[in-house]
Parts: sequence; structure tokens; C-alpha cells
Amino acid sequence: MFALLEAFFTQYGYVAVFFVLVICGFGIPIPEDVTLVAGGVIAGLGHANAHIMFAVGMAGVLTGDSLMFVLGRLYGDRILKFRFVQRLLTPQRYAQVQDKFSRYGNRVLFIGRFLPGLRAPIFLTAGISGNVSAVKFFVMDTLAALISVPIWIYLGEYGAENVDWLMHKVHQFQAGLYVVLVIVALIIFYYWQKKRQRSLFFKNKIAEIRQARSNKMNKKEDAE
Repeated sequence: MFALLEAFFTQYGYVAVFFVLVICGFGIPIPEDVTLVAGGVIAGLGHANAHIMFAVGMAGVLTGDSLMFVLGRLYGDRILKFRFVQRLLTPQRYAQVQDKFSRYGNRVLFIGRFLPGLRAPIFLTAGISGNVSAVKFFVMDTLAALISVPIWIYLGEYGAENVDWLMHKVHQFQAGLYVVLVIVALIIFYYWQKKRQRSLFFKNKIAEIRQARSNKMNKKEDAE
């Protein structure tokens, strides 16, 4: 896959990188991180400028992600009847994504950028739900992309002359990224639990106060 992408990008340049990244956003089984690394490699080999490649990478991933979100927003639940969507977003996966949104809210959008298998379903579901504004989606997606895109582009540029070393580092970065995501998810879950417990505490206290007032009123009425 890497050698094929490198040859394709070397021949067609920035347009090819942008095109592949956009179709990656539709859940096509082409690794986005490998695509970005290949873009960085051709820059490191002198076929492109690394900084322009970074801009092209950002434009490509944001365009692909945004198209999924917009399609979900335009068609709503009807898009689930489309054949390509049925392959991408099975009923089980759709329920799984909805559960994550209900539990963690819009934070899922940020984390979703780093989850290859769930990225497109998450963004599509965000559009279908109608609960996420276009501005919030774009901001969250951009913030996440500003972390992942430069890492892969500039890593590819740095290791362009030694592909074996580069692929080893890519796997290391991927493993490290997943560890960080697990830690972030645990932190989010911890604070969500604390917030939920605090909310339940105040609801129970309010219910107790109302019950006490009601009992007091009833006693007063009985005395009269």
C-alpha cells in the first residue's frame, strides 16, 4: 500500500494526496496515517514542499470528514438506506456510536478523528443526529487534525530516505497514540461519572427538600 501511494503521489503530486485523503473520509479502506506519511515522504525526497503538503493534508482530511457530516445532515436517517452507508454503518455500529454520543457528548468528535474504524461512522452519525452544529463539528475536527496531520507529514519527510526505519516509527507512533487515547478516554469517563454523581446528589437533595416541605404543609393542614 505504501509503495503504491508513494508512486501515485510522486506522479500526481498534491492533487493525488488531496483526492486520496478525501475518499479516506468516506471509509474507503486506505489508511489515512499511511497516506499522510507517504505525502511527507515525497516532500522529503524533493518532489513537494513539506509545508504545502501539510496544508494539503489538512484540507484533504477536513474535506472528507465534512462531507460525511454534511451528507448525514442533509439526508438524515434516509442515508442509512444507501448501500455504501449500510456497509460502513451497520445497525450495530450505528447503535454503538449513538451510545458513545449519549455518554460522552461532542467530545466523541475529537476522539473520533484518531479512530480509523469509527471515524466516518462517528462523523456521519453526528450529521444525522442534528444535535451538533456545523461550526462545532468543524472546530473539533480541526483541533484534532492539527495534532495528527503534522505528525505524519513531518515524520514522513524526516524519514524519507529510510523507509524501514520510518515504518517502524509509524507503528510506534500509532501504538503511542492509542495509549494516549485510552488515557484521555479514561479521564473523560472519570469526570463524566463525577458530574453524573454530583447531578444525582443535587437532584436527590432537591427531592428531599420538596418532600420535607410537602410533609410540613400536610401536617399544618391536618392541625388546622
